[in-house]
Amino acid sequence: MPGLLRGMARTAVVAGTATAVSNRVSRRQAGRWAQQAPPPQQQQYYESAPPPPPVDDTSAQLEQLQRLGELKAQGVLTEQEFQEQKARILGR
Repeated sequence: MPGLLRGMARTAVVAGTATAVSNRVSRRQAGRWAQQAPPPQQQQYYESAPPPPPVDDTSAQLEQLQRLGELKAQGVLTEQEFQEQKARILGR
């Protein structure tokens, strides 16, 4: 039994030493890399383009209503569907 405890103790010492050395090497490398790294550049922000001018809403509505009327005349839309879409376009 004493041999087993001695072996476990030796393993613990070796593992602890290896961990300590590894941590020290990692810290030194990180410090060197930090010294070699170029300073961070400032981010440049660009002003966004202004929104496009509003389109004449009335002319867009008229075009949509004309297309809707054509679909109804062709028999693609029923009277009820036509009225629902017309109300949606006009915002009612």
